[in-house]
Amino acid sequence: MHVTYLPMRWKCGDNYCYILTDDSSTKSWLIDPAYPNDIEDYLVKENKSEVTAIVNTHHHNDHSGGNRYLLSSLYKNIPIIAGKDSPNVSYTPSDEEVIQLGDNIEITAVHTPCHTQDSICYYAVDKKTGEKCVFTGDTLFTSGCGRFFEGDGKQMKSSLEKLMSLPDDTVVYPGHEYTAGNVNFSLSVLGKNNTSLNDLAKFCKQNEVTTGKFTISDEKKFNPFMRLSDPEVIQSTGLNDPIEVMDKLRAMKNSF
Repeated sequence: MHVTYLPMRWKCGDNYCYILTDDSSTKSWLIDPAYPNDIEDYLVKENKSEVTAIVNTHHHNDHSGGNRYLLSSLYKNIPIIAGKDSPNVSYTPSDEEVIQLGDNIEITAVHTPCHTQDSICYYAVDKKTGEKCVFTGDTLFTSGCGRFFEGDGKQMKSSLEKLMSLPDDTVVYPGHEYTAGNVNFSLSVLGKNNTSLNDLAKFCKQNEVTTGKFTISDEKKFNPFMRLSDPEVIQSTGLNDPIEVMDKLRAMKNSF
């Protein structure tokens, strides 16, 4: 299993597109290719894999905006795998449905409604090597989570719990590079005694790109949205009920 990350809008934004490739068959998924102008040169000249599907984590334009163009140009006969609201979607997998990619990769669709109601994360396992990763769109970021545009704290809590149930060594590939800002907020909530968070802060100072560097296990340690019962989070929010804590955390982050 190989993951290629393609930054998009990097001079004025922070989006990620990913190519997930099965090494044996060289078949791949193109995930969230929202801005074709930023990635078309790579897709035409450098990508050696066979793209068998365009995949969206949710319908927002900065994740699905490239669907129509790519279908009319580079990939005329492949499916769009996404939630029901993405443009040109041809197949929406059910929650926990498993899809085969190439010879060795099994991908489980994990429905994670909140940021949007059609948000889907994709958990991939290479059955040959044991490698695991998850593409989380705008549901889970490094040390953060997405805004509750179409849902609430109850939904986000449930969605993040689904992701927390994945194996600890699952590598996380989020939809945006928000880590530096998320770390500053997390420090304000968790304090400066969280060793894992302090290590992440140091890493951010030394690395502009953090995608694919952290796992579900790491998120459990330094992501306040995954630590709703942490005494520091409870003290920072002034609340005890986990759903209320989640809603308050997101409100605090929105105005941070």
